[in-house]
Amino acid sequence: MTILLAITIGAIYAAAIYLILRRSIVKLVIGLAVLSHAGNLLIMTAAGLKRGRIPIMGPEAKTLEGDFPDPVPQALVLTAIVIAFGVLAFALTLFRRAYETVGTDDLDQMKSTDA
Repeated sequence: MTILLAITIGAIYAAAIYLILRRSIVKLVIGLAVLSHAGNLLIMTAAGLKRGRIPIMGPEAKTLEGDFPDPVPQALVLTAIVIAFGVLAFALTLFRRAYETVGTDDLDQMKSTDA
């Protein structure tokens, strides 16, 4: 299962880098979104995939016993999702303003309009 996820994450990273290297701003934004999803999957896979109960202790319990997933990577991924959403919203706003100013979404044409 881990090997399959590693191959899938590698393919998602490759697709994200391919999209980021394209000339269109729209493809760049989509590539950034796909790259953040690949990073989140990598964190969750590196933390280890375990099936078990939720890691919450009752009031009478002293320690966790059994097979529990680690809650720290889950919290990190939730934080990364929020940060990635903010970065994508900023990038969309920035690229929309650049498109309105220059009139094209081709990054090579935007570079040639520098004064």
